[in-house]
Amino acid sequence: MKNNYLNLLGLAQRAGKCTLGEELILRDIRSNKAKLVLLASDIGPQTKKKLTNKCNYYEVPYLIVDDRETISDAIGKSQRVAIAILDAGFAAKIKSLLG
Repeated sequence: MKNNYLNLLGLAQRAGKCTLGEELILRDIRSNKAKLVLLASDIGPQTKKKLTNKCNYYEVPYLIVDDRETISDAIGKSQRVAIAILDAGFAAKIKSLLG
């Protein structure tokens, strides 16, 4: 089950429906483009606080998922601790797989 969300995450990345990088994710949360934010379980405390506070304020759902290495492998980039999903369909499916 868990592996399926990683496959879907890779698909969303290839489809151009993901945002990577703290500042870009914050921008997408503020502009209501982000439908779901995935945070690595080993994210730094300051980054986690900043992203979760923004998500809560703008009512964007977020989930704590696997470690940075696992999610980075899924999207084919290195050392990523946060990923914003921009597509409502991908976001709903990932939430259902993890929820």
